[in-house]
Amino acid sequence: MTKLTGEQLLMRIFIGEGDRFEHKPLYEALMELLRLEGFAGATVLRGVCGFGANRVYHTQKLLDLSAKLPLVVEVVDCQEKINAIMPRIDAMMGGGMITLEKVTVIRYSPAAQECIAGSCSCQLQAAGNGEN
Repeated sequence: MTKLTGEQLLMRIFIGEGDRFEHKPLYEALMELLRLEGFAGATVLRGVCGFGANRVYHTQKLLDLSAKLPLVVEVVDCQEKINAIMPRIDAMMGGGMITLEKVTVIRYSPAAQECIAGSCSCQLQAAGNGEN
């Protein structure tokens, strides 16, 4: 597991739901790239409404099933990794915006595995090491 604590960098990639890269949704292509490149983690957030550089207002209406809602891909990792991947991400985007800001990571650990009747090895190992 990647060690990720202290000062890191948060990259936010603002794109549209309808944006594509090589015949697939851009957000999926970005997530695949980030995962394959070993980034600590990434999340795609779907906006309720928004507008961008073209000033077109996008919102979800009850009868509008083709709404092109805004998406934000959030990635936290070290500055070196984010700087290295930036040209590839930029080349994938037709429009949108990328922002960077420094963040302090307080906690980064995998979610606890679900155990049936307390019998999985993760709980047994943790109990043996005095961890909970």
